[in-house]
Amino acid sequence: MAEGKEYISHSEELGSISISEEVLAVIAGAAALEVDGVSALGSSLAGDVASVVNNRKSLSRGVRLSVDGDKVTVDLTILVTYGYVVTDVAKAVQDNVYSAVENTSGLHVASVNVLVGGITLQK
Repeated sequence: MAEGKEYISHSEELGSISISEEVLAVIAGAAALEVDGVSALGSSLAGDVASVVNNRKSLSRGVRLSVDGDKVTVDLTILVTYGYVVTDVAKAVQDNVYSAVENTSGLHVASVNVLVGGITLQK
């Protein structure tokens, strides 16, 4: 998750708008899971410990945000289903997350960095 801030704020004509970073992480996670070939969101051991300690929901697990002004960088870890082309799945995740975060938040996405943390086998 993003470090330091809990909300991303920007001023509008009628006042300010604040969006929780957790909301953006859930949007990014949900967008990643929509992509064919993504079996789950993954995370590092440190991320697993943090999610237990912070009681984070599974849709934001493996998603980390960094914010610089109105620019958001999304880092996420995915697990790919065996049989899919890993680079194709990762590129589709980048595209889907980029669109989802920009369209729902109005913020500019500077980059979407995808780490493929593993492969899962279908049963």
